[in-house]
Amino acid sequence: MGVVERREREREEVRRKILVAARELFETEGYDKVTMRRIADAIEYSPTTIYHHFEDKDALVLALCEEDFARLFEHLEGALPAADPVESLRQLGLGYARFGVEYPNHYRFMFMTPAKLEHPEGHVSPGEQAFGLVRAAVAAAIENGHFRPGGVDTIAQVLWASIHGAVALLITVQPQLWPHAPAAPDLVAQVMETMIRGLRAEPGRPSRDAS
Repeated sequence: MGVVERREREREEVRRKILVAARELFETEGYDKVTMRRIADAIEYSPTTIYHHFEDKDALVLALCEEDFARLFEHLEGALPAADPVESLRQLGLGYARFGVEYPNHYRFMFMTPAKLEHPEGHVSPGEQAFGLVRAAVAAAIENGHFRPGGVDTIAQVLWASIHGAVALLITVQPQLWPHAPAAPDLVAQVMETMIRGLRAEPGRPSRDAS
């Protein structure tokens, strides 16, 4: 291995240490309390080293979110076997929830940690790509007459908000603290089915394709 390759590998190793330490600190201490110096102390490097890799704390958080949303996007892309847009939405919801339950720390950081982040102009983040899958399925469901006409963005946001609420409860509320009984094993599936029933077009309404 040449000198350039070795230096690049060492640089990537330091960057990875920074990201791992930052994620752990943000999750345990909260975004507002963690400083770049705190992160540097955790990995026993100088704050200057951190700034060689990330301009500021928001840039560091953005890098973490990019990684986590890319993982989520892969999860959701693998949940689209059906040509039926309603079935696609169903599988997207289940895939999203599965990601949250399997990676609760990532999920908390992505969706439950307040931070002000701005993407560069023209940049399409993995998070936007993931939401785009939901939006496209909603648009197709409306276009094909499966769902009542409505605002695509609003309907996609409502679906996301509903599943997010279920996932947030599953990863934050201990089973013994759920009211009356632990969460139903198929809670997410029931939430998704309830949302789909509420969005269904009225029986007998012709689809746009049939008109």
